[in-house]
Amino acid sequence: MRLLRARPPVLVAGVALTLFGVLAVLLARHGWRPYPAEAALHAWVLDLRPGLAVRIAGAVTDLGTGVPPYAAAVTAGLLLARDPAPVGRRLARACAPVLVLALGQLLRRALVEAFARPRPPMSDWVRASPGGYAFPSGHAFTAALAAALLGWAVVQTVRRRRATAAALALMALAAAVGLTRIYFGVHWPLDVAGGWLLAIGWFALAVPFLRRVRQH
Repeated sequence: MRLLRARPPVLVAGVALTLFGVLAVLLARHGWRPYPAEAALHAWVLDLRPGLAVRIAGAVTDLGTGVPPYAAAVTAGLLLARDPAPVGRRLARACAPVLVLALGQLLRRALVEAFARPRPPMSDWVRASPGGYAFPSGHAFTAALAAALLGWAVVQTVRRRRATAAALALMALAAAVGLTRIYFGVHWPLDVAGGWLLAIGWFALAVPFLRRVRQH
């Protein structure tokens, strides 16, 4: 029990990455084709895309790529760097979340190329014009990881009630980003689930590093 209390991030990482690996194996054995439930959900959302909803979802999905995720990581670093410390240590705290996000992106892109799962048919896409393969979803992974980094920094540096509310809001927003990728028809549902699992596992692995940078 003492070990369980001492190393929860490692356990979370192990569970999340194991589930990600199982998911990848199941998809590979299925020829990377969509499972019937995925195809059914994909077909269902095609009829639920009125113009206003698409515009709102478009504003949400844009949070999962480009500047917003790195802005969240930079904000996390600035929050961690507020505590009094020598300049070098504060600089390390400021850079650590950005480094975690950047390395995570490299890992995710390598996996995407290795798995090479095809996307849904281009005729089903709306608003988005993504490139590359489908699994795991880049928007889902990036938004979840950026939200986790910022939420963790908020919890470490802000009063508990406000921090908890802010962290929950960030997680809900990251989940919404992933769901928009299914809504736009550019990802199968398990692509998004894979992105979330990989983000959870990678963030959990990074927590001991973030703690060490903050404390030392």
